[in-house]
Amino acid sequence: MRGGALSVLLTLLLIGAALLAFVGWYKFFREEPQPAWAFATPEMRFKYGSIGAEQAAGIPYWIFYVLPRLFPEKLPPGPGGYVALGVPWEQGQELPVGFTKKTIGFPRVGNNCAVCHTATYRTKPDENPTFVTAGPGHTTDVEAFFRFLIDCAKDSRFNADNLMAEINLVTDLSWFDKLLYRFLIIPFTQRALLDREVQFAWIYRPDFPEWGRGRDDAMNLTKYFMIKVPMDDSFGPTDMPSVWNLNKYKPEQGMFLNLAGDSHDAYSVIMDSALGLLGAPPKRPQEFVAQVEWLHEYLGALPAPSYPLPIVAEAAARGHALFGQHCASCHASARTGTRIPAAEVGTDRGRLGTWNKEAAMAANKVVRKMGLERKGLVEESIDGYIAAFLDGIWLRGPYLHNGSVPTLRDLLEPVAARPKLFYRGYDVLDAEKVGFVGTGPEAERVGTRFDVGQRGNSNYGHEYGVDLSTAEKQDLLEYLKTL
Repeated sequence: MRGGALSVLLTLLLIGAALLAFVGWYKFFREEPQPAWAFATPEMRFKYGSIGAEQAAGIPYWIFYVLPRLFPEKLPPGPGGYVALGVPWEQGQELPVGFTKKTIGFPRVGNNCAVCHTATYRTKPDENPTFVTAGPGHTTDVEAFFRFLIDCAKDSRFNADNLMAEINLVTDLSWFDKLLYRFLIIPFTQRALLDREVQFAWIYRPDFPEWGRGRDDAMNLTKYFMIKVPMDDSFGPTDMPSVWNLNKYKPEQGMFLNLAGDSHDAYSVIMDSALGLLGAPPKRPQEFVAQVEWLHEYLGALPAPSYPLPIVAEAAARGHALFGQHCASCHASARTGTRIPAAEVGTDRGRLGTWNKEAAMAANKVVRKMGLERKGLVEESIDGYIAAFLDGIWLRGPYLHNGSVPTLRDLLEPVAARPKLFYRGYDVLDAEKVGFVGTGPEAERVGTRFDVGQRGNSNYGHEYGVDLSTAEKQDLLEYLKTL
C-alpha cells in the first residue's frame, strides 16, 4: 500500500514538474513566427522583419508601449511618444520602421538594420514624407533612445505598481500574465537596462557633445559592447550611412567599407552590425547567417533613389564636365572606395581615434568564438577616410563623415564661409543647395542643434571646388542631383 501511494505521489510530482516546465517554456521561451505581412516584400522584411534581436536585447512590448506615457519628460522636446526621437513611422504601422515585434514567450520589441538605415524626405513642408529603404537614418536620435531607456530604468517610478497601472489602461492581460509582469518581467527588464548603464557611460559625459539626429559613435559602441573594453577618452560620432547598392564595393580592387575603411567587405559590415543589434551571440547561428546572407544580397543589388524634383539637363551637362575636372579623381576613379590619408583630406580626426588595430583583432576573435565566418575588421592601423561613392548623394546630407556641413553648396565653400551652426534632422529637402533645410523655425523645432566648434564636429577639410564661380557651382550641383 505504501509503495503504491509513493508511486502515485512520484507520478503526481513528475506531472506537476512537467506542467511547470511547459508553462515556463510557453510563457518565456516559445517562439511564434511574425505575421506574413512583415515578409510580404523584401522592403517590408528589411523594415519590420526580425533578425533575432528580441531574444537578448528585446524589451517586453507592453513595457515599451507605456514608457513614454509614464516618463514623457525623459524624451526630447517635441511631439509625444517615440516620435520625439525622430524615428521614421509609416501611417498604419504599430511600430516605427526598424522596430520589430516578435513573441518569445511574451511579445517583445527589438531592432533591425532599418532603425539606422531608413531615410525620409519631403520636397515641401506640407507633404507627407517619402520613406527610402537603406537610406541614411538622418532624422533618428539614437543616443536619445539609449538615454531614454536607461533613464527610465533609473527612475524610482519604474516599478511594478506604476507600470502595471499604465499597462492595465491599454490592454487586458490575463491574471497569470499580470503576475508574470509584476514579479518577473518588470524587475528583470529594469535590471537588464541598468546593466547597460556602465557600457553607455560615455554618452553621459558632460565634456562630450550630443551625437544629434542621424549620427552614432559606431566604433565606440563596438568597443564597449562587443569587446567590452574600459571607457577611454575617444569620441567620434559620424553620419548614418546609406547602405544601398553595396555591390559597388570591390574588395579585390582594394576597396574597404565603413567610413575609415575598417571592414574588408559588405558581408562583414552587415554581420557585425547585426551582432551589435542582437547584443549576444546568435541563439541559432545558421538562421542568423541566413539573415545576413539575405541582407547582403538584397542591399547589394538595391539601387540608389532618383532625385524627386526636376533637373535642368543643360546645367547638369555642364556640371558633368566640371565633375570630371574637380571631383572624379577621388569619387569616380580607382581611388573611389579606397582610403584617402587624413592629412590629404583634412577632415575631423575624431572618428579615427575611436578604433585601432588591437580593437579590430579583439573583435574578430569574439566573432570567431561564436563560430561565425567573415573576412572581418581590418587588423592594421588606420589613418584616413574612404573616398565615397556618390550614388544618391542628394539624400545623404549633412555632409562629410561627421555630418558637419549641411548642404553640398556649403561644402563648395571655403571652411571659413561654411555654416557654424545649423539643425540636423529636419527632412525637408533644400532644392537650391542640395541637402536638407538646416535653419529656420521648423528646422529648429524638429532638429538638434549642431555646433561645429564642439568636439568631433569640425567642418574643416575637403576644400575642393571652392574656387569655382557661383554659376559653375550651381551647374555642378545640378549634375550631382543625377547620381
